[in-house]
Amino acid sequence: MTEGTGEPRAPEPQILEPQILQREVGPFQANCYVVVCPETREAVVIDPGAEPPAILGMVREAGSRVVAIVTTHGHIDHVGAAGAVREATGAPVMVHREDARLLASPFLSLAALIPGWGATRVKPDRELADGDRVTFGRLSLLVRHTPGHTPGGVCLVIEREPDAPSICFSGDTLFAGSVGRTDFPGGDWTILERSIREVVYALPDRTLVLPGHGPGTTVGEEKRGNAFVRG
Repeated sequence: MTEGTGEPRAPEPQILEPQILQREVGPFQANCYVVVCPETREAVVIDPGAEPPAILGMVREAGSRVVAIVTTHGHIDHVGAAGAVREATGAPVMVHREDARLLASPFLSLAALIPGWGATRVKPDRELADGDRVTFGRLSLLVRHTPGHTPGGVCLVIEREPDAPSICFSGDTLFAGSVGRTDFPGGDWTILERSIREVVYALPDRTLVLPGHGPGTTVGEEKRGNAFVRG
């Protein structure tokens, strides 16, 4: 019989599994996410585009406390409820500095094109830059600047490698089988393609991608099968 050495085993790595609630909101069915630290119940709201009562209902359902409201870009279908959620929770609104002016302009945010949304304006409390982190409890979102759909578009990454797949909230940069439009003011196809190849596709293939519209996917699936940008 082989006897043990008596040396203590290294503890198994503790992998925090964020609680993620998702709801399609508004006439464009944009995905709004409430992401919760399981230990502290602190949460971030990502892309509150519309329907504040529904978003706040997700917050209550999770038994969470919102500490940040983060927008992946400044179009109205992703920021339309940011002011109302801020008023209800007291949490700061954050956007990349290149899209801060979109939140102040109904024309740049495209709100003026949609009846009832023409007067929507939000002043961000924090302007983000590439490499910033938004912390909630023991988790954080890494801000990666991915312009192309808008000048200040970002992806938000919960880094979990090598112990578990990372999670990328891709906004309107990358969808399952598609990519964001570049025909709005500030859009640029060449820049968007570079953002996808150099930032999103640089993540491990097993990274879960949760986009601003439609179902989730993975980096590997999109590199192999996305008809617009293949890896």
